Order: sequence, then C-alpha cells, then structure tokens
Amino acid sequence: MNSSVTFLSEGVQIPAALNQAMVSEWVECVARSYAKELGRVTYIFVGDERILEVNRQFLGHDYYTDIITFDYTEGKHISGDLFISLDTVRSNAEQLGVPYGNELHRVVIHGILHLCGINDKGPGEREVMEAAENRALALLASMNNEQK
Repeated sequence: MNSSVTFLSEGVQIPAALNQAMVSEWVECVARSYAKELGRVTYIFVGDERILEVNRQFLGHDYYTDIITFDYTEGKHISGDLFISLDTVRSNAEQLGVPYGNELHRVVIHGILHLCGINDKGPGEREVMEAAENRALALLASMNNEQK
C-alpha cells in the first residue's frame, strides 16, 4: 500500500501555518508510534458551512465541528479522509487562548489518532485522547527544533 498525505481545500485557502512536508512526516511518525503504517490520508480544509453539510449528510448531526474523520483503515494500514473546518479551528483557538497554528496542528493530529484507534467519546477517553495529542504535539515541536 502506498503512503501519501494529501492536502486539499474547498472554499478556503490551505493554511499558511501548515508546513505540508513536515506535517506529512509527522503524521507518519505518529502512526508508526502506534504500530500503524500510513496509507492514503487526505486532509480537506473547509469552512463552517461545508463541515455542517458533511456532518448532516453523512453523520446525521446538525452542528458545527472542527473535524470529521472518515476511516478507511484496514488492519494496520491507516487511511482516511479528514474534513477540517478552519472557521471552527480559528474560533476554538480564540476561545482557548492558544495560537491558531497550535490549534490547527492539534486538530490535524486528532484525526490521525482516531485512525490509530483512539476514541474520545466514552468515559475517560477524552483524557486519553488529550494525552495522545500532547505527546504528538511535543514530537512535532522536537522535529521543528531539529530542522532549525
């Protein structure tokens, strides 16, 4: 299975805060840390209205969200389409008082962690997801420091 990370957008610009080559390498490292192999992962950056449409059409949910992950994983080969609302990422960053780029990276890796089998809806799962996000973000910071 070929591995590839693709970045697309619908109605918005792909964020300048996103170093695509670095994120691709990071995503692959995180997948490997969960004994997974990276297949085809596509990020689709959208606005709030498009994510609401996707949420209604495919999940029957009538609300905005930051990310929707469609999981096509087979065995240890992770693959999926990840829709990310840049509007919601921006408003979440403002509400949380964190830089936009930090929140964007958290959401980007959140979807990969779902593909690796980490959930966040059941009792205690949110804390497990947050810890996994924090470990992944620390890895990205270390990769960025190595490049400098």
